Amino acid sequence: MPMYSSKPNARHDDVPRLGILVTNLGTPDAPTTPALRRYLAEFLGDPRVVEINRVLWWLLLHGVILRTRPKKSAAAYAEVWEEGGSPLLTIGKDQVAGIDERLQERLDGPVSVKLAMRYGNPSIREGLQALRDEGAERILVLPLYPQYSATTVGSTYDAVFDELKKWRRIPELRLIGQYHDDPAYIQALVNTIREHRETNGKPEKMLFSFHGMPRRYLLNGDNYHCQCQKTARLVAEQLGLADDEWQVTFQSLFGREVWLQPYTDATVKSLAESGMKTLDVICPGFSADCLETLEEIEGENAEIFEDNGGEHLRYIRALNARDDHLDMLTDLVVDHIQGWPEADPAIKRSRRDPQKTLERARAMGSSQWMDE
Repeated sequence: MPMYSSKPNARHDDVPRLGILVTNLGTPDAPTTPALRRYLAEFLGDPRVVEINRVLWWLLLHGVILRTRPKKSAAAYAEVWEEGGSPLLTIGKDQVAGIDERLQERLDGPVSVKLAMRYGNPSIREGLQALRDEGAERILVLPLYPQYSATTVGSTYDAVFDELKKWRRIPELRLIGQYHDDPAYIQALVNTIREHRETNGKPEKMLFSFHGMPRRYLLNGDNYHCQCQKTARLVAEQLGLADDEWQVTFQSLFGREVWLQPYTDATVKSLAESGMKTLDVICPGFSADCLETLEEIEGENAEIFEDNGGEHLRYIRALNARDDHLDMLTDLVVDHIQGWPEADPAIKRSRRDPQKTLERARAMGSSQWMDE
């Protein structure tokens, strides 16, 4: 039996293909206790996610957490579950379909786009193997995390490398690490906030709530906190918000360790107690709505706000499969594949001066631009 895996019935005259692996955190297979136990075992068993003594953590995870938490998590997932699965999965499929459609129009060479989850299904292993089986010899990995963290992007890279080291023929590989300050990403966030305000009016305050992590990760060199702050600041500047009209907070606290502060739930409670009546919350770190946005923010935190004197906590939906979001992600892919055969240099985007890019493309005779 060969030591390394390869494409079944591999041929040496196949047309090379570009592969795009779009990844996100993951989802259980069903909103049930057994499914959550499997999912949480994989997620919380990742040393990138929980950085403590592995023996002690294994005993705590399997002796306590996986005996109690799955039932509670299953009930929470049941609140947001859709016919096609969890929101993260159904939205992820729409995102991949939109990116694929745009790339087919923009790229000269053959391209395949696959969705993969770091935890659960479809797995990163399955996604990579599907790209290989379709002939991908160049692969770009796009984790849908705007802000880099070792717990998310770093862990995704681990899974990619763990799979590729088993292959006989390792493809050319490029990785996207973050896009927290990409102008088109910032603009998409601004667009969705403005649209929300056109319908619902202006709140007294806006919270930018990001997923939390232990504070010691920041002190050990993870730059996630800094990138979250920059994203929020850039959006606030675009909206013309005064300093007292917005705030960055962190949600999804787990365990007793000190995490990044201020905490979203404590801030929501405090603002309500102070007499605030309308509060908008957006979660820019989530590229797709999921349990943490729909159940935790739109559900739990809205209840906290109302129970303590507030009237309306209005959650602003994630960018999901909005056209401006998918356009931005497609542009990000095109930028990162420059130099590969599938990319036409005539259509490389210039974020600073798109008009010059268009003029340059026309001058070079790119047919898909000539009719515009």
